[in-house]
Amino acid sequence: MDVILDDRDERPGVKFKDADLVGFPIRIALGEKSLAKGEVEIKPRGGALQAVKIDNAVEAAMTLLKS
Repeated sequence: MDVILDDRDERPGVKFKDADLVGFPIRIALGEKSLAKGEVEIKPRGGALQAVKIDNAVEAAMTLLKS
C-alpha cells in the first residue's frame, strides 16, 4: 500500500476534490473531532464515508483495497 500525505495549506474540501480527481482508491481523513472520538474517517472512491476506530484503520483500508 502506498500512502500520500496531503499537508498543503488548503481547506479539506479542496484536498478531497483533488484526491477524487487524481483517482485515489481510498481517502483516510484525520480530523480533530474524529480523533477526539478515537476514530478516523475512511471513504472509498464512489463509496460511503465510514468512521473506523484508529486501531482498525489499516485492516479496514486493506479490506477495501482487496474488494
